[in-house]
Amino acid sequence: MSAAAGGEGAVTYLAAIRRAMWDAMESDERVFMIGEDIGTYGGAFRVTQGFLERFGEERVIDTPISESAIVGAAIGAAMMGRRPVVEMQFIDFIACAFNQIVNFAAPNHYRWGPAVPMVVRGPCGGNVHGSAFHSQNPEGFFHRAPGLKIVAPATVADAYGLMRSAIDDLNPVLFFEHKYLYRRVKAELPENPAPVDIGKARIAREGKDLSVITYGAMLHVALEAAEILSGDGIELEVLDLRTLKPLDDEAILATVRKTNRVLVLNEEPRTGSLAGEVAARIAESAFEWLDGPVQRLTCLDTPVPYSPPMEAFYLPNVEKLVAQVRQLSSY
Repeated sequence: MSAAAGGEGAVTYLAAIRRAMWDAMESDERVFMIGEDIGTYGGAFRVTQGFLERFGEERVIDTPISESAIVGAAIGAAMMGRRPVVEMQFIDFIACAFNQIVNFAAPNHYRWGPAVPMVVRGPCGGNVHGSAFHSQNPEGFFHRAPGLKIVAPATVADAYGLMRSAIDDLNPVLFFEHKYLYRRVKAELPENPAPVDIGKARIAREGKDLSVITYGAMLHVALEAAEILSGDGIELEVLDLRTLKPLDDEAILATVRKTNRVLVLNEEPRTGSLAGEVAARIAESAFEWLDGPVQRLTCLDTPVPYSPPMEAFYLPNVEKLVAQVRQLSSY
């Protein structure tokens, strides 16, 4: 499997996730995969292609269509010392396992001691015309659950590094991989890529006039908008959260204190989204540093449309971000 070898030139975001899981399985016999069609078929997006042939059916387990049963089996295995990585064919269906994740996996260590070291991963996000059952960003549903960690990589390096850290973590980790980035984002990985610490944001672009705080596919929207706005003399600072739970409060407040204006950009429906939580933390801890209101740019409060023009209307994009930044800059 070439993706496992390293030094093969630029690889896709998808290949980085695959290589991280492959490397973890090579180095730790406790790690195994479980999910629908991940064996012979190689997964709906071919993320696990070749895993069955290399690691065998005891470590690459195909299951019936029952997300609750899949996660329940993974929880039991994790409590017995294994390191399961669960694939949701589309992350939307994680809702079917909500009870297992929120009421059992997340609070288990706090409640009576045993850790639940497991990863639940799957493709999230829109802009692929997948409609309401295949395009959602459900992080807000899980963000308030104590005991969970949530990561959302936007780059090849983070896709690899956060997956390795998620598999090694003693807590249940939700790994939201954006399917729009699967084959569109490419970069080289070193022969021995480094894990990326969970809980650490990064400055993706330095700026001085206004901060955009974002993650996932919206990071690339923010970086494209920053190039356009630079022509107007507006230098955006772009903060990539990378980890959604726990949030990196230090990095969030540092960029607010630097630029004094902030816009939170994400791909959830507006009401109850993570953008609201980030805005609230800024209002509580950095209000005196602000020269304008904290603003949000999110999706609409509707299901994800199937029609391409309607989906474009629903999603944040570069044009919407540029317009909102110009308005906030003049506040």
